[in-house]
Amino acid sequence: MQDLIFNVENNIARIILNRPDSLNAFSSEMISLWIHALETIRDSDDIRVAVLSGNGRGFCAGGDIKSMAKGEGFLKSEGQEDLTSTALARKNQLWKKVQRIPLLLQEIDKPVIAVLHGVAFGAGFDMSLACDIRIAAETTKISESYIKAGIVPGDGAAYFLPRMVGVDQALDLLWTGRVFTAKEAKELGLVTHVVEDHLLNEFVENYVEKLVNGPQETIRFTKRAVYQGLDINLRTSLDMISSAMGIVTELEDFKEGVNAVVEKRKPNFS
Repeated sequence: MQDLIFNVENNIARIILNRPDSLNAFSSEMISLWIHALETIRDSDDIRVAVLSGNGRGFCAGGDIKSMAKGEGFLKSEGQEDLTSTALARKNQLWKKVQRIPLLLQEIDKPVIAVLHGVAFGAGFDMSLACDIRIAAETTKISESYIKAGIVPGDGAAYFLPRMVGVDQALDLLWTGRVFTAKEAKELGLVTHVVEDHLLNEFVENYVEKLVNGPQETIRFTKRAVYQGLDINLRTSLDMISSAMGIVTELEDFKEGVNAVVEKRKPNFS
């Protein structure tokens, strides 16, 4: 079995981390397949929504601690020990592999949903922060656990956390490495929805179905506007969204949506 499963069906792309015996800790194969999957999602017009999840007892434990302990770097790999023998090599292992994932996620203008269960630790949790929506089973345990291994948050936490929870809360989570619950994560604003474990899959499928059946160009323009709005001034944001408004009101989905509201029925977007 491959370390990552990727499939597309009914306009939904599913990325499933598949090293259950290691709580889906990163491997070189997993990261390479992950990068390829994200590039496919970014470039395919047939894909409307992407769902990221993990096989087995947990979502993802992040970097491979056993590999680190052997001095082999952050990824489980075969026959590549010499590639992580220097600081520069370890930096490049992050830059060319692991860090490609949050960068690619920023390039995708379709909804990306992370589904958390079991454990979501360190870089595993941070990969979910790079997604748009996080849906967690209520028993999920979460931790920014880097400090316990004596390493810095090399996979996006230093970027995402202060923007989501503020500087003090970000430093608290990173400095203590404490384990917190899905409910606490939601209270902090790090998780979008918390669902009873036995209802997780049903909730996710219902959520995804609404997005798949929504007006696709409107969804994508909205995502762009929200993320780009974080880095631009109000005038530029309003100018950009007015351009998007001009475009979407030329589309059949706009006419269908307006008519559905007037006729008090469910819209059938193309």
